Amino acid sequence: MPDHAVSTSPAVQAQLDQLSLVSPGADVLGLDRIARLLARLGDPHLSLPPVFHVAGTNGKGSTCAFLRAAIEAAGHSVHVYSSPHLVRFNERIRVAGTLIDDDPLAAVLAEVLDVADGVGASFFEITTAAAFLAFARSPAAACIVEVGLGGRLDATNVLPAPAVCGIAALGMDHESFLGNALPTIAAEKAGIAKPGVPLVTMDYPRPLRDRIAAVAAQAGAPVIARGSAWHSETAHTTLRYSDAGFAVVTSRPRMVGAHQSRNLGLALAMLRHQGALTVPEAAMRAAADWATWPARMQRLGAGPLTARLPTTSELWLDGAHNPSAAKPVAKALRTLARGRPVALVTGMLANKDAAGVLAALSPSLARVVAVPVPGHDHHAPAALATIARNIGLAADTADGIPQAIDRATDCPLVLIAGSLYLAGEALALNDEPPT
Repeated sequence: MPDHAVSTSPAVQAQLDQLSLVSPGADVLGLDRIARLLARLGDPHLSLPPVFHVAGTNGKGSTCAFLRAAIEAAGHSVHVYSSPHLVRFNERIRVAGTLIDDDPLAAVLAEVLDVADGVGASFFEITTAAAFLAFARSPAAACIVEVGLGGRLDATNVLPAPAVCGIAALGMDHESFLGNALPTIAAEKAGIAKPGVPLVTMDYPRPLRDRIAAVAAQAGAPVIARGSAWHSETAHTTLRYSDAGFAVVTSRPRMVGAHQSRNLGLALAMLRHQGALTVPEAAMRAAADWATWPARMQRLGAGPLTARLPTTSELWLDGAHNPSAAKPVAKALRTLARGRPVALVTGMLANKDAAGVLAALSPSLARVVAVPVPGHDHHAPAALATIARNIGLAADTADGIPQAIDRATDCPLVLIAGSLYLAGEALALNDEPPT
């Protein structure tokens, strides 16, 4: 999938433009190209601090945010590699706790591009190599790496020996790459398993558990599964995590939604089942309050978009780009709305299950306003509106997010959702970029 990355920095933009010329312009999974690229750079991925490697269909970004919050609360510095970015490309590479600046970003991209000739590396492979290069040159106590797509053949899976691996929630997404059956997708995610490295997982239905166990056994990785090796229970205001001989109680995550409690539990289990870093209980408790992750049930603050609504209205933002991501958002909406009408402003990429997403969100919605996703191949707004009407929702279209919000001013709660690219546009329009 083309990335369409842009930057306000001329130096970074020059490298992104060059990248678009050498990249094949599509996702081509496999580890050969990234391995050859890294070899030409001196194999920087072999010089990283202890790695926390996280896969999953949904929730892996939030899990990474909880890991980062706990590790930093323990007084350690940490690198983070995540994707996609929402507003600025720099969001993908956090060096020792801080988003990479434009000049060093341009420099590492240029360095990778200088050796990329003939490799045929994709956009993601080149940017992954650039991140590893930046991380290898700056000291940190840990490195958190989010899988880009799948796991087994994802460019990040070139990492030979992480401290711990984790798999977040599983669902249908990227079927053209990963297959259209959940056990097959589970096996692809479990492909990050490494010999002797704990593979920490959620609790999944039996067919998925069996596939993950089989892949892990073949790799020689012990499986640390929720419901057997570790447990997490959420009460009204607290979360209790426990495993063999250990328990800790935290507050419920500041991030909205019951699913965030499960993601926090996974992060705590990963911290507990690695031996590279000391993270005390106090830091684990702090993660619930410290962790944030943009565009995951985020209430937007004062800005140009929120100013278009009455002062009593709330404007919320989420990616919700597949049905399994939309279901927990729908549950969170029911709690937030408290019976009030909710308007959805939505745009979705053409390869996403629009009907599934809208069906999952529909119980909480009073109306839908469909918009385009600029710069990306997307469902036509009129087609989205038709899908919404077919499931009994009032629906309209608008040329963009501001115009859509203007048509939803009678709803006290407005949610922008359906694509992380759309979420990034909303953050930019509201002058609220991630930091």
